[in-house]
Amino acid sequence: MTTPTAEPQQTTSSAPTAEARPRRILLHVGTPKTGTSYAQDVLFRNRAKLAAAGILYPAERFDAHFLAALDLMRLPWGGLEAQAIGAWDELARQAREHEGTTIISHEILATASRSQVGRALASLGHGSGGPDEPEIHVVLSVRDLVRQIPAEWQENVKHRSSITYARFLDQIRDPARATRIGSWFWGVQEIPDILDRWAGDLPPERVHLITVPPRGGAPEVLWQRFSEAFDLDGVDLDLETERANPSLGAPETALIRRINRTVNRELPPADYRPLVRELLAHQTLSQRRDSPRLGLPPDAAAWVEELERSWVAEIDHRGYHVIGDVEELIGTPPGTWSDPDRPLGRDVAAASLDAIKALLLEQARTRRELDAARHELGETQRALERSYLRPTYRAREKIVRRLETGRAGRGALKAYRVLRGRSSRSA
Repeated sequence: MTTPTAEPQQTTSSAPTAEARPRRILLHVGTPKTGTSYAQDVLFRNRAKLAAAGILYPAERFDAHFLAALDLMRLPWGGLEAQAIGAWDELARQAREHEGTTIISHEILATASRSQVGRALASLGHGSGGPDEPEIHVVLSVRDLVRQIPAEWQENVKHRSSITYARFLDQIRDPARATRIGSWFWGVQEIPDILDRWAGDLPPERVHLITVPPRGGAPEVLWQRFSEAFDLDGVDLDLETERANPSLGAPETALIRRINRTVNRELPPADYRPLVRELLAHQTLSQRRDSPRLGLPPDAAAWVEELERSWVAEIDHRGYHVIGDVEELIGTPPGTWSDPDRPLGRDVAAASLDAIKALLLEQARTRRELDAARHELGETQRALERSYLRPTYRAREKIVRRLETGRAGRGALKAYRVLRGRSSRSA
């Protein structure tokens, strides 16, 4: 196991050259809620600097790897699957043709089936046996279930779900895993199974687990661990980002769930995302830091700890390269349990006022922009009218109307239009 120091690991030395790096493909396949949005944004915005160091992050748009994952797994996703057609094959082609290191990253890859993983690896050249076969490395960022379980419920709520936390917990604790929620949760969270599918025939030194530090740790430590996994030491990257997937407190999540129950039938998905998920959840309610945090109910603590300890033992047994400390997968429940299905009324009311304020300010901003656009359109229309009403235009219009009243005049106009090569009736 490797535990990085608290000092930042990137910066002043010159970037390594492409010749110094072997031909490798790093597949970062999850899991959700482990800093993936931040890492992907850093990689996307620093593509030029990475390329200068021989590292390819193949993406023309921020969600390119998401679309490729949808294409690989044939996942329906609010209509985006139509945009995704062919995206994986194009991503794989770029990776195969690159001579240095290629990084591919998206957390929903964690749930790929064995056949989909086989197709992905084969498309990247794994198992070809030729001299050009790349080194495939699998990277998995992981976090304790004490934080992952409430985070996954919250993500469901932020994607229009109105399921209660209690029902969500019942579905993921059901051994049959027959529900959509249970199947998805374990598909992206059951660490040994994800590694069975993605790293089955890879040597353990090519399988890298990044553990998310416990609550209260320095935020830069997680990026240092990503940097080690992606072999970015010595590459001077811009680490500032506006992209994040912030968490909500218990009453704020309860409010969004109630909003979903009220508006889902009437608010189209195209409007839900900017208004509810982005404006209310991410930009407004996530800023309320003093609310009770989401956690696990006391009766789930023993079940979760037993599962976490079994995973730690399995990872130790397999001998994977752990960046951080595998013991960080054993979570510590928060001291106070706040049931998000029965939040205090005053807490939800306070969150509601902040939500109403945000919507009012957004409506006011939209009205100002609309009024400005209407004013600009009116000015443009008046300018066009003035140009049409110049004296020369009015004189020509008067002559045309006079000529069109007689046979000789109409003949003269026809001859004029033929000479001008015009087919319209205007002069």
